[in-house]
Amino acid sequence: MKILCSMGAFARPASMSILALIIFVTAAAVPAQAQLRVDITRGTVEPMPIAIPEFYGKTPQEIETGRNMANLISANLERSGLFKPIDRRAFIQKLSARQVQPGFGDWRQINAQALVSGSAKAQSDGRLKVEFRLWDVFGGTQMMGLAYFTVPDNWRRVAHIIADEIYKRITGESGYFDTRVVYISEQGPSNKRIKRLAIMDQDGANHRFLTDGRALVLTPRFSPKAQEITYLSYGSGQPRVYIYNIDTGQQEVLGNFPSMTFAPRFSPDGKKVIMSMAQDGNSEIYSMDLRTRRVARLTRHPSIDTSPSYAPDGRRITFTSDRGGSQQIYVMNGNGSGVKRISFGKGEYSTPVWSPRGDLIAFTRISGSVFSIGVMRPDGSGERLLAEGFHVEGPTWAPNGRVLMYFRESRGNGRTGSTSKLYSIDLTGDNERAVVIPGGGSDPAWSPMVK
Repeated sequence: MKILCSMGAFARPASMSILALIIFVTAAAVPAQAQLRVDITRGTVEPMPIAIPEFYGKTPQEIETGRNMANLISANLERSGLFKPIDRRAFIQKLSARQVQPGFGDWRQINAQALVSGSAKAQSDGRLKVEFRLWDVFGGTQMMGLAYFTVPDNWRRVAHIIADEIYKRITGESGYFDTRVVYISEQGPSNKRIKRLAIMDQDGANHRFLTDGRALVLTPRFSPKAQEITYLSYGSGQPRVYIYNIDTGQQEVLGNFPSMTFAPRFSPDGKKVIMSMAQDGNSEIYSMDLRTRRVARLTRHPSIDTSPSYAPDGRRITFTSDRGGSQQIYVMNGNGSGVKRISFGKGEYSTPVWSPRGDLIAFTRISGSVFSIGVMRPDGSGERLLAEGFHVEGPTWAPNGRVLMYFRESRGNGRTGSTSKLYSIDLTGDNERAVVIPGGGSDPAWSPMVK
């Protein structure tokens, strides 16, 4: 199955064939004078008031779809912390599909800075045509316009794509709404807890389990190709690294290693997996070429080296080590040379992961009994803590490098034990949001943009 657009054609994973769509740019030209913009490079940002009426439709099904799409677009933008959707009860003008442009005066009265208008119309061939336009209310100009043809059941993904387009046009940064998250689902009492691999859209929708819970699974990580996941499983009684294909549901053992293996993660080009392996009681970092299955040792030190993560260009690796006496974050070249410690704050550091933008490394810090999620530059400067609590851990980056997801564990009692939930937060540290999932969850991993 392919996605066709006015700029050409490209393949999409087979598992997304039901979501296939055709995209045509209808009015994407942006007036040179349009200046509506949210500057997300500053610290705390005041959310932009944006009006998102229900998308116009004639039939009951079109009306329902249009309402659902507008609600989802609003929810996406609101969760980002950069937009403040205006209550529709305050709207003065009711938009229709026949209007060339809105009455900007009516929208200025309710302080809308941006306006989204759209329609959903069933086609004679069974497809759904969705159009939307983004307006600069105070400038009185159209900023962009797009039309999508898709199967009716695909309305949710089109809404995510539209939210991404709006986010990108107003902030200048790529969106992250058309993405998925894989994580470890945790259900049941503490002494009989079932841990399963699960996947969902970034907002918690389209949730499904990938494993049945008979074998313990840990540390799932997405491939840059988006349709493959690497993870650890104890199905054979010993930890094995698996690669799971989301499209086909097939999994294969990456290798039968003669020692304990931890924290596998793909390289940026998807051609290698990097991990730590413990041989003779000492944990070192290794990489494996997925084509040849050749393993290369990258660290050689009597201390514990673990939790490696590549920089987006693949030239450097961050990892944790206790070679300095306590667990800290280090950076080295891709071949294992040039090891340098970069964390020097109070406490111990773990789970470093490089931002997709390359500008920051996220981490978990443990100081006394307090856990924190933070970020620092690759040279160790600019350390900032974004969230803290009894147990917060396991940060993962959205593909635009502006939002993190992690898990937060609550204090348990003797009967049920502790419970873990997933949360997201942006780089300001002021927009922490719970992610709605069935039961508990830990160790999330964010996908690249779905293609």
